[in-house]
Amino acid sequence: MHCTSLFVAASCAALLLLAATARSAATAQSGLQPGGKLIELDEDNWHLMLQGEWMIEFFAPWCPACKNLAPTWERFARVAKDVKVQVAKIDVTTSPSLSGRFFVTALPTIYHVKDGEFRQYRGARDGDALLYFVKKQQWQSIEPLSAWKKPDTIHMSVLSYFFKLSHTLKHTQKLFKDFNGRLQEEYGLPTWGSYALFAIATIFVGAALGLLLVCLVDFVYPPKKSQRQSFSESQDNLTEGLEDLATEEIEDDGEAEENEDEQRESDEEAEEDEDDEEEEEDSEEQAGDLAAQEKEADSEPEKVEKPEPKQAGDAAPEKTEQVRKRKPRKGD
Repeated sequence: MHCTSLFVAASCAALLLLAATARSAATAQSGLQPGGKLIELDEDNWHLMLQGEWMIEFFAPWCPACKNLAPTWERFARVAKDVKVQVAKIDVTTSPSLSGRFFVTALPTIYHVKDGEFRQYRGARDGDALLYFVKKQQWQSIEPLSAWKKPDTIHMSVLSYFFKLSHTLKHTQKLFKDFNGRLQEEYGLPTWGSYALFAIATIFVGAALGLLLVCLVDFVYPPKKSQRQSFSESQDNLTEGLEDLATEEIEDDGEAEENEDEQRESDEEAEEDEDDEEEEEDSEEQAGDLAAQEKEADSEPEKVEKPEPKQAGDAAPEKTEQVRKRKPRKGD
């Protein structure tokens, strides 16, 4: 009997433990905190809003309008559990990628989410108006965001990474300014000295990252055994290569000189041939001139000088002696 009661008690305890575990799991899946309190979403758990019905507020701690809306939003979170609506808020200063994913340009910005459909709420920001909006399903009259503006698309995810990178750079710039001011105030370092220090640190960090990247690539894609050579072997190969290169240059110079000599000899022979041709042409021209002169001389008629007439009162004309050649006689 005693054993039976102990078994029943252990069974009841196990059932209660299982029920509590299932309840906590359901609460975690739904995103609701106990008592319908306000839920805080961030870059890690924002996917919870893709299931069920949600009202999401984007705020920043420094925003005055967000500070005024904060009490109203908390009261709305407590009463929205009656209409099965989960209420959450997102801090854009700690989750900058979500502000880019939802393309938040003003604060506070309120979104209504129903089973993955996103609608921006632009109504009054009091508790009654918010409760009436979800209770009467007035969100049905609002056009949901188009496909290219939906926060769960690939291009909006890329945009969210750019917003996150911008926030990281701003935070880095702020840290740099704080550290620069500390160097100048506490250590008396001039402005140019602090910038020079950061430049040197940047160079060393870049060199270290480059060396790490080379080692990583060498580890992922190791060289083949045939490509592995010791330092001495590489030096020997380099020396042999330089000697071969010098020998080739000397041979090339000798060949170039021989080619120049041959070219010079061929040029001289060509000049001599030209001179011989010119002499032959001159001699031919002279021979032609002489032949032409002889031909002209043969073709000219013999000129007979005519005696000039004598003037009056002069003596009688002298008889010209005519020399006649006597033919030889037979007896002679």
